[in-house]
Amino acid sequence: MGVLDGLKPAGVFRFFEEISRIPRGSGNEKQVSNYLKKFAEDRGLACIQDELNNIIIVKQATPGYEQEAPYILQGHMDMVTVKTPDCDIDLQKDPLRLCVKDGRVSAEGTSLGGDDGIAVAYILALLDAQEISHPRLEMVVTTEEETGLTGAHGIDLSMLHGRQLINLDNEEEGVIITSCAGGARVDVEMPLQWESIAAKESSVLEISVQGLQGGHSGMEIDKGRGNANCLLGRILMAAAKENTVRLAALQGGQADNAIPREAGAVIVVTAKEQEQALARIEKETDKIKEELKAVDPGFSVVCTENPCSEGGQTKADRCLTETCTKQALSCLTSLPNGIIAMSRDVDGLVQTSLNLGIMRLGQETLQLSYAVRSSIDQEKEDLCKQMQETAGKTGAAVQVRSAYPGWAYRKESPLRDRLAAVYERMYGCRPQLQAIHAGLECGLLAAKIPGLDCVSIGPDMSDVHTTEESLSIESVGRVWEYLLAVLAEK
Repeated sequence: MGVLDGLKPAGVFRFFEEISRIPRGSGNEKQVSNYLKKFAEDRGLACIQDELNNIIIVKQATPGYEQEAPYILQGHMDMVTVKTPDCDIDLQKDPLRLCVKDGRVSAEGTSLGGDDGIAVAYILALLDAQEISHPRLEMVVTTEEETGLTGAHGIDLSMLHGRQLINLDNEEEGVIITSCAGGARVDVEMPLQWESIAAKESSVLEISVQGLQGGHSGMEIDKGRGNANCLLGRILMAAAKENTVRLAALQGGQADNAIPREAGAVIVVTAKEQEQALARIEKETDKIKEELKAVDPGFSVVCTENPCSEGGQTKADRCLTETCTKQALSCLTSLPNGIIAMSRDVDGLVQTSLNLGIMRLGQETLQLSYAVRSSIDQEKEDLCKQMQETAGKTGAAVQVRSAYPGWAYRKESPLRDRLAAVYERMYGCRPQLQAIHAGLECGLLAAKIPGLDCVSIGPDMSDVHTTEESLSIESVGRVWEYLLAVLAEK
């Protein structure tokens, strides 16, 4: 008995639950890729699985549709894997624990993976169905979309016949996405110098930033929500003002394209400066609370003096040198974050932004990972160069990886016109045509197929890339019927 049994459309939710039993975080897709391959083979469908674990499955046209233009339907199999601090699920090995409440599907203690598991479920339901009318369908399911569009970069699409692509990675029913920003991942690494702690002369403080909403670094970057990594950097800099502060531990965030909700640090101060450091932490916390009260009212900071591990020992026996700590905090706080520029052409559209999604103090280096986005390629390149220059002043190195192009708006799009006409007939109103700041694979795929006409659609989802992520059951059903009507259109 499945958790989603009884939900409609039955096939879509059955396959969504099946893939939710398979761990499929970015870089961990082999098992779900093999599932898709076996699915196709069991049904006698042509299937290609490449060395990146991308999957292409072809289903021939149904009678009467042999002469209609083929469709490419596309989504990605990986998901952003985040969980609450108290969640005992190992997202590398364990299935998700799905829940149904108030007309929505979510997952207990973790992200849901509706982005983009619902695309995979739609595709599987279409391939499995026998009664649906459609032209030739070419299903493309890629890997590692969330960490740099790696699968889309490497996939070979030369065997495809289709020149019209419906991407199923949209999160808002009634919106047809027509263009999106490009992006890149930027990794900052700074070498570290450690020293032992003089216990009798030192006080150890553990600082935790909590209670933020987080969110998708493309879709929610304009909401003004707090970034736990950046806010912790501010607080640590405040503590270090006129005090001798040394870092012993630092971490925050779980994915570079998710706005981090929690972050923590362990610092060492001299015993005589502890009171002043605590006062500065409290003062900076109050400032941030005032700044965020309208958008992140749950923000809080917990500060524990001389914290102990489970064995009763202090959580730190060594720390960075004072000089190295200053360099690390300077690197963390001097690099930009958030919105850099708004579009001059589209009201309310973010043009360029970046998000510090992951922060780790390792054994040898401080590691900061950013998702950079821009609809202007030159601005993206300029921002990456600015980061290299800024980080270099603190002794840190910067690597830019997984860059991908934006998806440009087409003035003439027969596919967009067809989807808009079908939508108006079914819903009784026109859909929104929208450019978005989040990244989609359409730009990369269009570069591989000359003349490719693309749109992106999908059902309502909320709080994507967070543990509150949920998927509207009714919207899934409506978008399914919409998709079937588009495929049946002649």
